[in-house]
Amino acid sequence: MLSDVEIAQAHTPEPIADIARRAGVPDEALIPYGSTKAKVDITKLDWSGKDGKLVLVTGVSPTPAGEGKSTTLIGLTDALTQLGQRAVVALREPSQGPVMGIKGGAAGGGYSQVVPMEDINLHFTGDFHAIAAANNTLAAIVDNHLQQGNTLDIDPRRITWQRCLDVNDRALRGVVTGLGGKAHDVPRETGFTITAASEIMAILGLATSLEDLKARLGAITVGYTYAGKPVTADDLNAAGALTALMKDALNPNLVQTLGGSPAFVHGGPFANIAHGCNTLLATRTAMKLGDIVLTEAGFGSDLGAEKFFDVKARFGDLDVAGAVVVTTIRSTKYNGGVARADLGTEDVDALRAGVANLERHVENVRKFGVTPVVCVNLFTGDTEAEREFMRDWASDFGVALAESEVWAKGGDGATELAELLLDNFSEGTSKQLYSTEGGVRESIETIAMEIYRADRVEYSVKALKDLADIETNGWGDMPVCISKTQYSFSDDPAQLGAPTGHVLHVRELLPRTGAGFIVVLTGDVMTMPGLPKKPSSENIDVDANGKISGLF
Repeated sequence: MLSDVEIAQAHTPEPIADIARRAGVPDEALIPYGSTKAKVDITKLDWSGKDGKLVLVTGVSPTPAGEGKSTTLIGLTDALTQLGQRAVVALREPSQGPVMGIKGGAAGGGYSQVVPMEDINLHFTGDFHAIAAANNTLAAIVDNHLQQGNTLDIDPRRITWQRCLDVNDRALRGVVTGLGGKAHDVPRETGFTITAASEIMAILGLATSLEDLKARLGAITVGYTYAGKPVTADDLNAAGALTALMKDALNPNLVQTLGGSPAFVHGGPFANIAHGCNTLLATRTAMKLGDIVLTEAGFGSDLGAEKFFDVKARFGDLDVAGAVVVTTIRSTKYNGGVARADLGTEDVDALRAGVANLERHVENVRKFGVTPVVCVNLFTGDTEAEREFMRDWASDFGVALAESEVWAKGGDGATELAELLLDNFSEGTSKQLYSTEGGVRESIETIAMEIYRADRVEYSVKALKDLADIETNGWGDMPVCISKTQYSFSDDPAQLGAPTGHVLHVRELLPRTGAGFIVVLTGDVMTMPGLPKKPSSENIDVDANGKISGLF
Protein backbone atom coordinates (compact mmCIF):
# COMPACT_ATOMS: atom_id res chain seq x y z
CA MET A 1 0.00 0.00 0.00
CA LEU A 2 1.35 3.42 -0.96
CA SER A 3 1.82 6.03 1.75
CA ASP A 4 0.18 9.45 1.51
CA VAL A 5 3.39 11.13 0.36
CA GLU A 6 4.01 8.40 -2.25
CA ILE A 7 0.49 8.87 -3.66
CA ALA A 8 1.03 12.61 -3.82
CA GLN A 9 4.45 12.25 -5.47
CA ALA A 10 3.05 9.88 -8.11
CA HIS A 11 0.47 12.50 -9.12
CA THR A 12 1.25 15.07 -11.83
CA PRO A 13 -0.38 18.34 -10.76
CA GLU A 14 -1.71 20.85 -13.23
CA PRO A 15 0.14 24.16 -13.56
CA ILE A 16 -1.19 26.48 -10.88
CA ALA A 17 -1.93 29.10 -13.53
CA ASP A 18 -4.42 26.70 -15.13
CA ILE A 19 -6.09 26.01 -11.77
CA ALA A 20 -6.32 29.76 -11.16
CA ARG A 21 -7.91 30.47 -14.53
CA ARG A 22 -10.42 27.67 -14.05
CA ALA A 23 -11.26 29.10 -10.64
CA GLY A 24 -11.74 32.59 -12.08
CA VAL A 25 -8.65 34.22 -10.55
CA PRO A 26 -7.48 37.09 -12.81
CA ASP A 27 -3.96 36.68 -14.20
CA GLU A 28 -2.88 39.95 -12.59
CA ALA A 29 -3.95 38.65 -9.15
CA LEU A 30 -1.81 35.50 -9.30
CA ILE A 31 1.56 35.54 -7.49
CA PRO A 32 3.20 32.18 -8.36
CA TYR A 33 5.46 30.35 -5.90
CA GLY A 34 6.88 27.95 -8.45
CA SER A 35 4.56 26.03 -10.77
CA THR A 36 2.26 24.30 -8.26
CA LYS A 37 1.36 26.92 -5.66
CA ALA A 38 0.62 30.63 -5.59
CA LYS A 39 -0.70 33.49 -3.55
CA VAL A 40 -3.69 35.51 -4.71
CA ASP A 41 -3.49 39.32 -4.45
CA ILE A 42 -6.72 40.28 -2.69
CA THR A 43 -6.49 43.86 -3.96
CA LYS A 44 -6.87 42.69 -7.57
CA LEU A 45 -10.01 40.59 -7.13
CA ASP A 46 -13.55 41.57 -8.02
CA TRP A 47 -15.41 41.51 -4.71
CA SER A 48 -18.81 42.26 -6.25
CA GLY A 49 -21.32 39.62 -7.23
CA LYS A 50 -23.04 36.77 -5.47
CA ASP A 51 -21.33 34.60 -2.88
CA GLY A 52 -21.23 30.83 -3.23
CA LYS A 53 -22.89 28.56 -0.68
CA LEU A 54 -20.74 27.86 2.36
CA VAL A 55 -20.47 24.37 3.87
CA LEU A 56 -18.81 23.63 7.22
CA VAL A 57 -17.23 20.21 7.75
CA THR A 58 -16.76 19.29 11.40
CA GLY A 59 -16.38 16.03 13.28
CA VAL A 60 -16.88 14.01 16.42
CA SER A 61 -14.46 14.19 19.33
CA PRO A 62 -11.10 13.03 17.93
CA THR A 63 -9.78 9.64 18.99
CA PRO A 64 -6.62 7.61 18.33
CA ALA A 65 -8.74 5.63 15.86
CA GLY A 66 -8.79 8.55 13.44
CA GLU A 67 -11.76 10.28 11.82
CA GLY A 68 -10.40 11.71 8.53
CA LYS A 69 -12.18 15.07 8.62
CA SER A 70 -9.80 16.92 6.28
CA THR A 71 -9.57 13.87 4.01
CA THR A 72 -13.37 13.74 3.79
CA LEU A 73 -13.57 17.48 3.12
CA ILE A 74 -11.16 17.27 0.18
CA GLY A 75 -12.77 14.17 -1.33
CA LEU A 76 -16.22 15.73 -0.97
CA THR A 77 -14.99 18.79 -2.88
CA ASP A 78 -13.77 16.58 -5.73
CA ALA A 79 -17.06 14.66 -5.72
CA LEU A 80 -19.01 17.91 -6.10
CA THR A 81 -16.68 18.94 -8.94
CA GLN A 82 -17.38 15.63 -10.68
CA LEU A 83 -21.11 16.35 -10.33
CA GLY A 84 -20.64 19.57 -12.29
CA GLN A 85 -20.50 22.00 -9.36
CA ARG A 86 -17.96 24.84 -9.18
CA ALA A 87 -16.58 23.61 -5.87
CA VAL A 88 -13.68 25.19 -3.97
CA VAL A 89 -12.16 23.98 -0.71
CA ALA A 90 -10.72 26.27 1.99
CA LEU A 91 -8.36 24.59 4.47
CA ARG A 92 -6.00 25.52 7.27
CA GLU A 93 -2.23 25.37 6.85
CA PRO A 94 -0.56 22.56 8.82
CA SER A 95 1.61 23.44 11.79
CA GLN A 96 5.10 21.95 11.93
CA GLY A 97 4.40 20.95 15.54
CA PRO A 98 1.95 18.11 14.76
CA VAL A 99 3.77 17.26 11.51
CA MET A 100 6.91 16.48 13.53
CA GLY A 101 4.93 15.25 16.53
CA ILE A 102 1.98 12.87 16.52
CA LYS A 103 -1.17 14.20 14.84
CA GLY A 104 0.16 14.48 11.31
CA GLY A 105 -0.46 17.11 8.66
CA ALA A 106 -3.55 18.83 7.35
CA ALA A 107 -3.37 18.08 3.64
CA GLY A 108 -5.71 15.06 3.64
CA GLY A 109 -4.69 11.51 2.91
CA GLY A 110 -4.72 8.67 0.40
CA TYR A 111 -6.36 9.72 -2.86
CA SER A 112 -8.04 12.67 -1.18
CA GLN A 113 -5.25 15.22 -0.74
CA VAL A 114 -4.20 18.73 -1.60
CA VAL A 115 -0.87 18.99 -3.36
CA PRO A 116 2.06 19.64 -3.26
CA MET A 117 1.60 17.94 0.11
CA GLU A 118 5.30 18.08 1.10
CA ASP A 119 5.40 21.85 0.64
CA ILE A 120 2.05 22.38 2.35
CA ASN A 121 3.08 20.29 5.37
CA LEU A 122 6.48 21.96 5.73
CA HIS A 123 7.46 25.56 4.83
CA PHE A 124 4.79 26.18 2.15
CA THR A 125 4.81 29.92 1.26
CA GLY A 126 6.35 31.04 4.54
CA ASP A 127 3.22 32.30 6.31
CA PHE A 128 4.10 30.63 9.62
CA HIS A 129 7.60 32.08 9.46
CA ALA A 130 6.19 35.56 8.89
CA ILE A 131 3.90 35.17 11.90
CA ALA A 132 6.78 34.01 14.10
CA ALA A 133 8.97 36.88 12.87
CA ALA A 134 6.28 39.46 13.65
CA ASN A 135 5.43 37.86 16.99
CA ASN A 136 9.04 37.73 18.13
CA THR A 137 9.82 41.22 16.83
CA LEU A 138 7.10 42.54 19.09
CA ALA A 139 8.55 40.58 22.02
CA ALA A 140 11.99 42.07 21.34
CA ILE A 141 10.49 45.58 21.16
CA VAL A 142 8.82 45.09 24.54
CA ASP A 143 12.04 43.91 26.20
CA ASN A 144 14.05 46.67 24.54
CA HIS A 145 11.61 49.24 25.90
CA LEU A 146 12.30 47.98 29.42
CA GLN A 147 16.06 48.14 28.81
CA GLN A 148 15.98 51.63 27.31
CA GLY A 149 14.29 53.39 30.22
CA ASN A 150 10.71 52.07 30.28
CA THR A 151 9.01 55.41 29.60
CA LEU A 152 5.63 53.67 29.40
CA ASP A 153 6.13 52.38 32.96
CA ILE A 154 5.49 48.75 31.94
CA ASP A 155 5.38 46.33 34.87
CA PRO A 156 7.77 43.46 33.92
CA ARG A 157 5.70 41.11 36.08
CA ARG A 158 2.60 41.82 33.98
CA ILE A 159 3.98 41.45 30.46
CA THR A 160 1.61 39.02 28.75
CA TRP A 161 3.22 38.85 25.30
CA GLN A 162 5.22 35.64 24.74
CA ARG A 163 7.57 34.55 22.02
CA CYS A 164 6.48 31.74 19.69
CA LEU A 165 7.97 28.84 17.77
CA ASP A 166 6.31 26.39 15.38
CA VAL A 167 7.73 23.36 17.17
CA ASN A 168 6.27 21.22 19.94
CA ASP A 169 8.87 22.13 22.58
CA ARG A 170 7.76 21.62 26.18
CA ALA A 171 11.11 22.92 27.49
CA LEU A 172 10.09 26.42 26.39
CA ARG A 173 6.75 26.55 28.20
CA GLY A 174 8.37 28.49 31.04
CA VAL A 175 11.67 30.38 30.70
CA VAL A 176 13.55 33.24 32.29
CA THR A 177 14.96 35.91 29.98
CA GLY A 178 17.33 38.80 30.53
CA LEU A 179 19.94 36.92 32.55
CA GLY A 180 23.61 37.94 32.45
CA GLY A 181 23.67 41.36 34.03
CA LYS A 182 22.57 44.90 33.28
CA ALA A 183 23.70 44.86 29.65
CA HIS A 184 21.51 41.89 28.83
CA ASP A 185 18.05 43.24 29.60
CA VAL A 186 15.69 43.03 32.56
CA PRO A 187 15.31 39.49 33.99
CA ARG A 188 11.75 38.22 33.99
CA GLU A 189 9.72 35.04 33.72
CA THR A 190 8.01 34.35 30.41
CA GLY A 191 7.48 31.48 28.01
CA PHE A 192 6.85 30.40 24.45
CA THR A 193 3.61 29.49 22.70
CA ILE A 194 3.37 27.47 19.50
CA THR A 195 2.99 29.69 16.43
CA ALA A 196 -0.49 28.34 15.68
CA ALA A 197 -1.65 29.76 19.04
CA SER A 198 -0.05 33.18 18.57
CA GLU A 199 -2.46 36.10 18.59
CA ILE A 200 -0.89 37.17 15.30
CA MET A 201 -2.07 33.88 13.79
CA ALA A 202 -5.58 34.71 15.03
CA ILE A 203 -5.29 38.20 13.60
CA LEU A 204 -4.25 36.80 10.21
CA GLY A 205 -7.28 34.51 10.43
CA LEU A 206 -9.74 37.35 10.99
CA ALA A 207 -8.25 40.36 9.14
CA THR A 208 -10.24 41.59 6.14
CA SER A 209 -7.69 43.92 4.50
CA LEU A 210 -4.18 45.30 4.93
CA GLU A 211 -5.62 48.29 6.79
CA ASP A 212 -7.60 46.02 9.10
CA LEU A 213 -4.50 43.87 9.66
CA LYS A 214 -2.49 46.93 10.72
CA ALA A 215 -5.24 48.16 13.05
CA ARG A 216 -5.54 44.74 14.70
CA LEU A 217 -1.77 44.38 15.12
CA GLY A 218 -1.63 47.81 16.73
CA ALA A 219 -4.44 46.88 19.15
CA ILE A 220 -2.54 43.89 20.62
CA THR A 221 -2.22 44.18 24.40
CA VAL A 222 1.34 43.25 25.39
CA GLY A 223 1.05 43.87 29.13
CA TYR A 224 0.14 46.40 31.77
CA THR A 225 1.72 49.37 33.51
CA TYR A 226 2.41 49.48 37.23
CA ALA A 227 -0.89 51.34 37.52
CA GLY A 228 -2.73 48.52 35.72
CA LYS A 229 -3.28 50.32 32.40
CA PRO A 230 -3.07 48.13 29.26
CA VAL A 231 -0.09 48.69 26.96
CA THR A 232 -0.57 48.03 23.25
CA ALA A 233 1.66 47.52 20.23
CA ASP A 234 0.55 50.97 19.07
CA ASP A 235 1.91 52.45 22.32
CA LEU A 236 5.27 50.95 21.31
CA ASN A 237 4.98 52.28 17.72
CA ALA A 238 5.26 48.69 16.48
CA ALA A 239 2.24 48.28 14.20
CA GLY A 240 3.97 49.49 11.03
CA ALA A 241 6.91 47.10 11.38
CA LEU A 242 4.64 44.15 12.18
CA THR A 243 2.45 44.91 9.17
CA ALA A 244 5.51 45.07 6.92
CA LEU A 245 6.45 41.56 8.04
CA MET A 246 2.90 40.28 7.54
CA LYS A 247 1.75 41.99 4.33
CA ASP A 248 2.56 39.11 1.97
CA ALA A 249 1.25 36.47 4.40
CA LEU A 250 -2.15 38.21 4.26
CA ASN A 251 -2.77 37.00 0.69
CA PRO A 252 -4.44 33.55 0.51
CA ASN A 253 -2.52 30.55 -0.85
CA LEU A 254 -3.90 28.68 -3.86
CA VAL A 255 -3.12 25.00 -4.55
CA GLN A 256 -5.17 22.07 -5.90
CA THR A 257 -6.69 18.76 -4.89
CA LEU A 258 -5.69 15.48 -6.52
CA GLY A 259 -8.96 15.80 -8.44
CA GLY A 260 -8.01 19.22 -9.78
CA SER A 261 -10.36 21.31 -7.63
CA PRO A 262 -9.05 24.73 -6.51
CA ALA A 263 -7.94 24.76 -2.88
CA PHE A 264 -7.17 27.75 -0.66
CA VAL A 265 -4.87 26.74 2.22
CA HIS A 266 -4.35 29.70 4.52
CA GLY A 267 -3.98 30.26 8.26
CA GLY A 268 -3.59 27.53 10.85
CA PRO A 269 -4.79 28.17 14.40
CA PHE A 270 -5.47 25.14 16.60
CA ALA A 271 -9.08 24.73 17.72
CA ASN A 272 -8.20 23.57 21.22
CA ILE A 273 -6.02 26.61 21.99
CA ALA A 274 -7.21 29.12 19.36
CA HIS A 275 -10.21 29.59 17.05
CA GLY A 276 -9.30 26.73 14.73
CA CYS A 277 -10.41 27.99 11.30
CA ASN A 278 -8.74 28.94 8.05
CA THR A 279 -8.59 32.66 7.28
CA LEU A 280 -11.69 34.73 6.72
CA LEU A 281 -10.03 36.20 3.62
CA ALA A 282 -9.45 32.76 2.09
CA THR A 283 -13.04 31.75 2.77
CA ARG A 284 -14.39 35.00 1.31
CA THR A 285 -12.13 34.69 -1.73
CA ALA A 286 -13.34 31.14 -2.33
CA MET A 287 -16.97 32.25 -1.96
CA LYS A 288 -16.49 34.85 -4.71
CA LEU A 289 -15.03 32.23 -7.04
CA GLY A 290 -17.00 29.05 -6.32
CA ASP A 291 -20.67 28.13 -6.29
CA ILE A 292 -20.04 25.82 -3.33
CA VAL A 293 -17.24 26.43 -0.81
CA LEU A 294 -16.32 23.76 1.71
CA THR A 295 -14.31 24.64 4.77
CA GLU A 296 -13.42 23.00 8.06
CA ALA A 297 -13.03 23.84 11.70
CA GLY A 298 -10.58 21.98 13.89
CA PHE A 299 -11.43 18.99 16.06
CA GLY A 300 -15.08 18.38 17.02
CA SER A 301 -18.16 20.59 17.02
CA ASP A 302 -17.56 21.59 20.65
CA LEU A 303 -14.32 23.34 19.69
CA GLY A 304 -13.88 24.18 16.00
CA ALA A 305 -17.51 24.43 14.92
CA GLU A 306 -18.55 26.48 17.95
CA LYS A 307 -15.73 28.95 17.30
CA PHE A 308 -16.46 28.96 13.59
CA PHE A 309 -19.99 30.19 14.24
CA ASP A 310 -19.39 32.32 17.34
CA VAL A 311 -16.10 33.94 16.28
CA LYS A 312 -15.34 33.64 12.56
CA ALA A 313 -18.91 33.76 11.21
CA ARG A 314 -19.77 36.56 13.68
CA PHE A 315 -16.86 38.74 12.54
CA GLY A 316 -17.21 37.82 8.86
CA ASP A 317 -21.01 37.95 8.68
CA LEU A 318 -20.97 34.48 7.12
CA ASP A 319 -24.05 32.38 6.53
CA VAL A 320 -23.69 28.60 6.41
CA ALA A 321 -25.87 26.67 3.98
CA GLY A 322 -24.86 23.17 5.01
CA ALA A 323 -22.74 21.12 7.37
CA VAL A 324 -21.18 17.67 7.56
CA VAL A 325 -20.32 15.83 10.77
CA VAL A 326 -17.60 13.26 10.07
CA THR A 327 -17.34 10.08 12.12
CA THR A 328 -16.02 6.56 11.79
CA ILE A 329 -17.24 3.23 13.11
CA ARG A 330 -13.88 2.81 14.81
CA SER A 331 -14.09 6.12 16.70
CA THR A 332 -17.68 5.40 17.72
CA LYS A 333 -16.59 2.07 19.20
CA TYR A 334 -13.71 3.83 20.98
CA ASN A 335 -16.20 6.22 22.57
CA GLY A 336 -18.19 3.13 23.54
CA GLY A 337 -15.30 1.82 25.63
CA VAL A 338 -13.38 -0.41 23.20
CA ALA A 339 -9.59 -0.35 23.56
CA ARG A 340 -7.63 0.88 20.56
CA ALA A 341 -6.08 -2.56 20.00
CA ASP A 342 -9.54 -4.15 19.69
CA LEU A 343 -11.17 -1.68 17.30
CA GLY A 344 -10.87 -4.12 14.39
CA THR A 345 -13.24 -6.56 16.07
CA GLU A 346 -16.95 -6.31 15.33
CA ASP A 347 -18.81 -4.84 18.32
CA VAL A 348 -22.30 -3.49 17.73
CA ASP A 349 -22.91 -3.10 21.46
CA ALA A 350 -19.95 -0.69 21.67
CA LEU A 351 -21.40 1.27 18.75
CA ARG A 352 -24.69 1.50 20.61
CA ALA A 353 -22.87 2.92 23.64
CA GLY A 354 -20.51 5.21 21.74
CA VAL A 355 -22.99 6.77 19.30
CA ALA A 356 -24.02 9.19 22.06
CA ASN A 357 -20.89 11.19 21.21
CA LEU A 358 -22.00 11.52 17.60
CA GLU A 359 -25.52 12.46 18.67
CA ARG A 360 -24.14 15.26 20.83
CA HIS A 361 -22.16 16.70 17.92
CA VAL A 362 -25.17 16.59 15.60
CA GLU A 363 -27.27 18.34 18.24
CA ASN A 364 -24.57 20.97 18.68
CA VAL A 365 -24.50 21.86 14.98
CA ARG A 366 -28.30 22.13 14.95
CA LYS A 367 -28.07 24.76 17.70
CA PHE A 368 -26.44 27.09 15.18
CA GLY A 369 -29.44 26.87 12.87
CA VAL A 370 -27.90 24.42 10.40
CA THR A 371 -29.16 20.95 9.49
CA PRO A 372 -26.09 18.69 9.26
CA VAL A 373 -25.60 15.44 7.42
CA VAL A 374 -23.46 12.66 8.88
CA CYS A 375 -20.58 11.11 6.97
CA VAL A 376 -19.34 7.68 8.05
CA ASN A 377 -15.77 7.55 6.79
CA LEU A 378 -15.30 3.81 6.15
CA PHE A 379 -12.31 1.71 7.12
CA THR A 380 -11.56 -1.70 5.57
CA GLY A 381 -12.34 -3.54 8.82
CA ASP A 382 -15.87 -2.15 9.20
CA THR A 383 -18.40 -4.97 9.05
CA GLU A 384 -21.81 -5.01 7.40
CA ALA A 385 -23.53 -5.42 10.77
CA GLU A 386 -21.77 -2.32 12.08
CA ARG A 387 -22.61 -0.33 8.96
CA GLU A 388 -26.24 -1.42 9.20
CA PHE A 389 -26.36 -0.27 12.82
CA MET A 390 -25.17 3.20 11.81
CA ARG A 391 -27.77 3.45 9.03
CA ASP A 392 -30.54 2.35 11.38
CA TRP A 393 -29.36 4.78 14.06
CA ALA A 394 -29.45 7.70 11.60
CA SER A 395 -32.99 6.82 10.55
CA ASP A 396 -34.14 6.65 14.16
CA PHE A 397 -32.27 9.85 15.15
CA GLY A 398 -33.64 11.80 12.19
CA VAL A 399 -30.39 12.73 10.48
CA ALA A 400 -29.27 12.06 6.90
CA LEU A 401 -26.26 9.73 6.66
CA ALA A 402 -23.93 8.72 3.86
CA GLU A 403 -20.85 6.52 3.79
CA SER A 404 -17.63 7.60 2.10
CA GLU A 405 -14.45 5.93 0.89
CA VAL A 406 -12.46 8.98 -0.13
CA TRP A 407 -9.10 7.74 1.18
CA ALA A 408 -9.16 4.84 -1.29
CA LYS A 409 -11.23 6.36 -4.11
CA GLY A 410 -10.88 10.13 -3.93
CA GLY A 411 -13.91 12.02 -5.22
CA ASP A 412 -15.49 8.79 -6.50
CA GLY A 413 -15.78 7.69 -2.87
CA ALA A 414 -17.99 10.62 -1.86
CA THR A 415 -20.63 10.76 -4.59
CA GLU A 416 -23.42 9.66 -2.26
CA LEU A 417 -22.30 12.19 0.36
CA ALA A 418 -22.15 14.99 -2.22
CA GLU A 419 -25.67 14.28 -3.47
CA LEU A 420 -26.97 14.10 0.10
CA LEU A 421 -25.37 17.44 0.92
CA LEU A 422 -26.92 19.11 -2.13
CA ASP A 423 -30.33 17.83 -1.04
CA ASN A 424 -29.94 19.29 2.46
CA PHE A 425 -28.92 22.89 1.81
CA SER A 426 -30.71 25.67 3.67
CA GLU A 427 -30.76 29.43 3.16
CA GLY A 428 -30.14 32.23 5.64
CA THR A 429 -30.57 30.21 8.81
CA SER A 430 -27.21 29.98 10.58
CA LYS A 431 -26.70 31.97 13.76
CA GLN A 432 -24.51 32.46 16.81
CA LEU A 433 -25.10 30.61 20.08
CA TYR A 434 -24.89 33.70 22.28
CA SER A 435 -24.99 37.47 22.23
CA THR A 436 -21.90 39.23 23.56
CA GLU A 437 -24.10 41.83 25.27
CA GLY A 438 -24.41 39.57 28.31
CA GLY A 439 -20.69 39.80 29.01
CA VAL A 440 -17.81 37.35 29.00
CA ARG A 441 -18.96 35.29 31.96
CA GLU A 442 -22.40 34.72 30.46
CA SER A 443 -20.83 33.72 27.13
CA ILE A 444 -18.56 31.17 28.83
CA GLU A 445 -21.41 29.66 30.78
CA THR A 446 -23.71 29.49 27.75
CA ILE A 447 -21.11 27.46 25.84
CA ALA A 448 -20.40 25.29 28.88
CA MET A 449 -24.07 24.45 29.42
CA GLU A 450 -25.30 24.30 25.82
CA ILE A 451 -22.34 22.74 23.99
CA TYR A 452 -20.34 20.88 26.66
CA ARG A 453 -23.44 20.01 28.79
CA ALA A 454 -21.64 21.03 31.98
CA ASP A 455 -23.67 21.63 35.13
CA ARG A 456 -21.66 24.65 36.16
CA VAL A 457 -18.45 26.62 35.72
CA GLU A 458 -15.84 27.08 38.43
CA TYR A 459 -13.40 30.00 38.21
CA SER A 460 -9.99 30.10 39.84
CA VAL A 461 -8.99 33.15 41.88
CA LYS A 462 -6.85 34.23 38.92
CA ALA A 463 -9.77 33.83 36.51
CA LEU A 464 -12.06 35.93 38.71
CA LYS A 465 -9.46 38.70 38.79
CA ASP A 466 -9.11 38.44 35.00
CA LEU A 467 -12.89 38.81 34.61
CA ALA A 468 -12.82 41.95 36.74
CA ASP A 469 -9.92 43.40 34.72
CA ILE A 470 -11.75 42.64 31.46
CA GLU A 471 -14.78 44.59 32.63
CA THR A 472 -12.64 47.47 33.93
CA ASN A 473 -10.87 47.81 30.58
CA GLY A 474 -14.08 47.73 28.53
CA TRP A 475 -13.49 44.34 26.90
CA GLY A 476 -16.64 42.66 28.22
CA ASP A 477 -18.42 42.66 24.84
CA MET A 478 -15.86 40.46 23.12
CA PRO A 479 -16.75 36.88 22.15
CA VAL A 480 -14.86 34.10 23.89
CA CYS A 481 -12.49 31.45 22.58
CA ILE A 482 -12.46 28.59 25.06
CA SER A 483 -9.27 26.51 25.15
CA LYS A 484 -10.11 22.98 26.20
CA THR A 485 -9.01 19.41 25.60
CA GLN A 486 -10.22 18.15 22.23
CA TYR A 487 -10.79 14.61 23.46
CA SER A 488 -13.83 15.21 25.64
CA PHE A 489 -16.84 17.47 26.01
CA SER A 490 -15.50 18.10 29.52
CA ASP A 491 -12.09 19.53 30.43
CA ASP A 492 -10.97 16.01 31.40
CA PRO A 493 -9.64 14.09 28.35
CA ALA A 494 -10.50 10.76 30.00
CA GLN A 495 -14.26 11.44 29.96
CA LEU A 496 -15.21 9.95 26.60
CA GLY A 497 -18.64 9.58 25.03
CA ALA A 498 -21.18 12.27 25.98
CA PRO A 499 -20.58 13.18 29.64
CA THR A 500 -23.07 15.33 31.55
CA GLY A 501 -23.10 16.78 35.05
CA HIS A 502 -19.44 17.80 34.90
CA VAL A 503 -17.81 21.07 35.94
CA LEU A 504 -15.85 23.29 33.56
CA HIS A 505 -12.79 24.61 35.38
CA VAL A 506 -11.62 28.03 34.15
CA ARG A 507 -8.13 28.88 35.31
CA GLU A 508 -7.22 32.02 33.34
CA LEU A 509 -8.56 34.51 30.78
CA LEU A 510 -6.33 36.17 28.18
CA PRO A 511 -7.63 39.28 26.37
CA ARG A 512 -6.64 39.11 22.69
CA THR A 513 -7.54 42.69 21.88
CA GLY A 514 -6.03 42.61 18.41
CA ALA A 515 -7.90 39.46 17.40
CA GLY A 516 -11.00 40.75 19.16
CA PHE A 517 -11.81 37.85 21.50
CA ILE A 518 -11.03 36.56 24.99
CA VAL A 519 -9.10 33.28 25.29
CA VAL A 520 -10.40 31.19 28.18
CA LEU A 521 -7.95 28.56 29.46
CA THR A 522 -9.60 25.54 31.09
CA GLY A 523 -8.39 22.40 32.79
CA ASP A 524 -4.75 21.58 32.04
CA VAL A 525 -4.69 22.79 28.42
CA MET A 526 -1.35 24.27 27.32
CA THR A 527 -0.46 26.63 24.48
CA MET A 528 2.88 24.91 23.86
CA PRO A 529 2.49 21.16 23.16
CA GLY A 530 5.25 18.60 23.67
CA LEU A 531 6.56 15.82 21.44
CA PRO A 532 5.50 12.19 22.05
CA LYS A 533 7.87 9.39 23.01
CA LYS A 534 8.28 8.45 19.34
CA PRO A 535 7.71 11.61 17.28
CA SER A 536 6.80 11.45 13.59
CA SER A 537 10.04 13.29 12.82
CA GLU A 538 11.91 9.99 13.31
CA ASN A 539 10.23 8.59 10.17
CA ILE A 540 11.04 11.49 7.83
CA ASP A 541 14.02 11.32 5.49
CA VAL A 542 15.33 12.83 2.24
CA ASP A 543 17.28 10.96 -0.45
CA ALA A 544 20.21 12.23 -2.53
CA ASN A 545 17.79 13.65 -5.10
CA GLY A 546 15.85 15.63 -2.50
CA LYS A 547 12.83 13.31 -2.49
CA ILE A 548 11.10 13.26 0.89
CA SER A 549 9.85 10.01 2.43
CA GLY A 550 8.12 9.13 5.68
CA LEU A 551 5.87 12.21 5.65
CA PHE A 552 2.73 10.15 6.48
